[in-house]
Amino acid sequence: FSLIFSFLSCRIQIKLLLDKMTSCHVADDPIKKVAIFGGTHGNELTGVFLVKHWLENGTEIQRTGLEVKPFITNPRAVKKCTRYVDCDLNRVFDPENLGKKMSEDLPYEVRRAQEINHLFGPKDSEDSYDIIFDLHNTTSNMGCTLILEDSRNDFLIQMFHYIKMSLAPLPCYVYLTEHPSLKYATTRSIAKYAVGIEVGPQPQGVLRADILDQMRKMIKHALDFIHNFNEGK
Repeated sequence: FSLIFSFLSCRIQIKLLLDKMTSCHVADDPIKKVAIFGGTHGNELTGVFLVKHWLENGTEIQRTGLEVKPFITNPRAVKKCTRYVDCDLNRVFDPENLGKKMSEDLPYEVRRAQEINHLFGPKDSEDSYDIIFDLHNTTSNMGCTLILEDSRNDFLIQMFHYIKMSLAPLPCYVYLTEHPSLKYATTRSIAKYAVGIEVGPQPQGVLRADILDQMRKMIKHALDFIHNFNEGK
């Protein structure tokens, strides 16, 4: 009896493991197209500064065989140094807004969302960018934080672990927004793999050198991980 029980128990454990493996989202193909968004909120200046710097000189974010595109997402809000102009750009990337007929009567951020979707999407299509890093600041003392929207996404979990280990002993936290009530249509949701990066504390409308350095390192380690992944390492 004990032998039969052990055999059945072993089969059950194997089945549970296989079910977990098949339910995970694992990247099969090399990552080819990466975007780094800054200025989704125009008064969160670390991402704005870094993206503008990389637009002038992107040497440090280039990796062999990888297209990396830095991009200012909400230039009008950046110019005014305000979170947004008409509505929050980080909330309007849903099918309803993306499907609206382009018109000057639409809120500026909705029109901008459609433009971004055209450049980096379309959302939920094979043509969309592989990864989008969306750079944010917060006034909260939350340090370096990576935002994960799917606990079954094995590729991003491995990336986040790599970033955490590379930043050590500097703490790096993972914020899981998987609960249905926390879902909203983010700017980064266009990509196959959406990565939110939030670093604080930093007052709105100013820069802190230490916060900038931390975010810069997070992007470096993330791109190193992608390069290693593409190399089969």
